[in-house]
Amino acid sequence: MAAAALSRLALPAAAAAVPPKKRAIQKAIMWSTIAFKGSILEKMKAVKEAGFEGVEPMGGMDRDEVRKALDATGLKAASVCCHTHWAKPLSDPNPTAREVGLEGLKTSLHDAKHYGATSVLLVPGVVNDKVSYDECFQRSIVEIRKAIPVAEELGVKIAIENVWNNFITKPEQAVRYLDEINSPHVGWHFDIGNILRYGLPEDWIPALGKRILKLHIKEYGQAKRFSVKLLEGDNHWPAIMKALDAAGYAGWGISEQPGDQAKDSESLNDLSERMSRIFAM
Repeated sequence: MAAAALSRLALPAAAAAVPPKKRAIQKAIMWSTIAFKGSILEKMKAVKEAGFEGVEPMGGMDRDEVRKALDATGLKAASVCCHTHWAKPLSDPNPTAREVGLEGLKTSLHDAKHYGATSVLLVPGVVNDKVSYDECFQRSIVEIRKAIPVAEELGVKIAIENVWNNFITKPEQAVRYLDEINSPHVGWHFDIGNILRYGLPEDWIPALGKRILKLHIKEYGQAKRFSVKLLEGDNHWPAIMKALDAAGYAGWGISEQPGDQAKDSESLNDLSERMSRIFAM
């Protein structure tokens, strides 16, 4: 009896001694947010030294230089960000502009293949005084479908990002958009900070579920907006991580914090450490 009682008492202590399971989320940083001067190789070395495992290059960069820097540092390409989607959105009323945007997306897909990335971040369009929601919806889908054969051939997916473009402001709209495209080669690049304008990340994540291909790790605060540091804003990180766990997310978490948080080795180290704290929640 005494031995059994001691055994029962020992169980909680033994369980507490087991370290928590490490999440399968890798740290990366968006290339356009690295604010200090230097060559591609110099920047990648600093990113690596700060504890990041990957970078998110922009489309249209020098492929050979990026590939050599990745190989030299051991960093991985977490994703590629399309370089034309703001200047030449796929929703533009001008067919010539849409054509340029489509070619930019195709270039980014080829870039991703060259770097070993599995997806390209795409802002699908912009709703404004010249483009209605329905026009953005329909035009962008027409153009994305033109790029799907390229994505399929290369084995690289197109990942739609939620941004402040007055388009897709509710999770059910995101689901409908992906359903309308209806392709296994198109998913979602979920930006955690951007979504706070429209709702809570922990409410969007269950709706998107397995369609989330990549994450942008970004903080947001009512006073400082995006300039606030990670862990100092309005994101409820424990709830967000719980929702990601429930969705079975495993992959890249890519920082898109402002450039002043990646302006030198000290700020890069701080950013990397804050991301690690979030992923451990």
